[in-house]
This record gives sequence, C-alpha cells and structure tokens, in this order.
Amino acid sequence: MTSNVSDPVGLAKSADAVAARATDLVKIYGSGDTQVRALDGVSADFAKGEFTAIMGPSGSGKSTLMHCLAGLDAATAGTVHIGDTNLTELSDKGMTQLRRDRIGFVFQAFNLVPTLTALENVTLPLDIAGRKADEEWLSTVLKRLGLTDRLTHRPSELSGGQQQRVACARALAGKPDIIFGDEPTGNLDSRSSGEVLSILRAAVDEFGQTVVIVTHDPRAASYADRVVFLADGRIVDELRSPTADSVLDKMKSLETSGVEAEH
Repeated sequence: MTSNVSDPVGLAKSADAVAARATDLVKIYGSGDTQVRALDGVSADFAKGEFTAIMGPSGSGKSTLMHCLAGLDAATAGTVHIGDTNLTELSDKGMTQLRRDRIGFVFQAFNLVPTLTALENVTLPLDIAGRKADEEWLSTVLKRLGLTDRLTHRPSELSGGQQQRVACARALAGKPDIIFGDEPTGNLDSRSSGEVLSILRAAVDEFGQTVVIVTHDPRAASYADRVVFLADGRIVDELRSPTADSVLDKMKSLETSGVEAEH
C-alpha cells in the first residue's frame, strides 16, 4: 500500500490546521553496498491539536521520521514544515532557534541536568532563550503534572515517573507549536508510563497542544487520536481512535508480512 491511497495521513487538511508536514521525505544512510534507505518517500500531515503515535517494526524508520520532523536530523530529499516554516531552508542558527522556541521534546532518557532543581530544569530552555516564563501557564502546567511539591528537588531525589513529568513540564513550559516524544515511556514502569501518557493526552485535550510520539507499545499508542504505521521506510497504514488490541493486531500483521517478504 502506498502513502497516498485514500489520503491515509490527512494530506487533504488545510495548511493552517497542520502543525507539521513531511513531503516526499527520503533519508539515506551510508553509500554503496552499505546504503540504508531509512525513509523512502514519506508524506504525512500532523494536525494541530491532535495526538499522533508513529509505530512500526524495528528498522521501519519511525525514529528517523520523527528526528527529521523535529529538525534533529536533515533529510536526504523532500521537505519538512513546522507550521508554514520550511525546515530545509533554515540556517543552522534558524534551526536552533526554531527547535528552542517552537518545539518541545520528551525523550526516553529524561535528559535532566542533575545539578538543577526540578523547577530550574523546567525553565532551562526559556532561560537559555532569554525568555520569561508565563507564570500563570507555568503554574497550571506544574499543578496539572503534580509537581508543585517537588520543585526544589534535584533529579536524583525524584522517581523515574517524576523525572519524566519534569521533562513533560519542560516541553510544555514554552507553549511550543508541537511536542515530540521519542519512546517517552520506554524507561518507565506501567504506572508511571500511564501517568506520563495521561499528561500528554491532557496536553492535547486541555491545553490544545499537538503531540507526536514514536512508540513500540500498543498501550501507549492507544492514548493517541491516530496511529501512523511505517514499514521499510514507508507509511503503510493508519488507525483512528486506536485501542491497544487494534494496534497490536496491526503490528502483528505488519511483522508477519515483513517476514513473508523476506522469504
């Protein structure tokens, strides 16, 4: 199945409703016999105010797609837009500024600075940018994430779930256009994982944020409005209003067809 059948990834949406857009993205690593085509002509829209999960078998290109969308990696060909900004036309300085001012990140490794308090970690990107936090917004985020009594604690004094909540607060603090999560629950137990996913869901429902995560976990994907499936560097399907079971069934069929294709 190709990515343009029945517009499976929302390309028909108007530009002003799109938070991020990939168009004909190609990403090639290496050359000659060792060349790997991680992305093979991917086109997809990610709507504003929507929670999207990107899934696929190991090596399908899902993390590469997210890294290209977030400006952490440059595509070999094709274009990426955040809103109406074409990332491929930005200078290094412009790219740094865009990532700092318009994108929030939540990674599997919490990426907190050990010598800073929870609050200092949350406001760090704003401090670096020389921007003042919107106190009302920050207070709302910290309260919603249950961090108000942990603000003076350093990361070593927090549980894994609390550290990831700090990372979520940091991603939300600057009111970014879009939040990207790369396996954001990968290092967490099921209870902490559920907390963090609920927070990302609330960011969409209560704060009107746009969230895109890469995950291998059907339960995590079930929190999303939409799941986009990759295989061999191409978008092959999507699910709306996913459940853990429907995602698991789709993943099984993708992995089975992948095995069949190899024989």
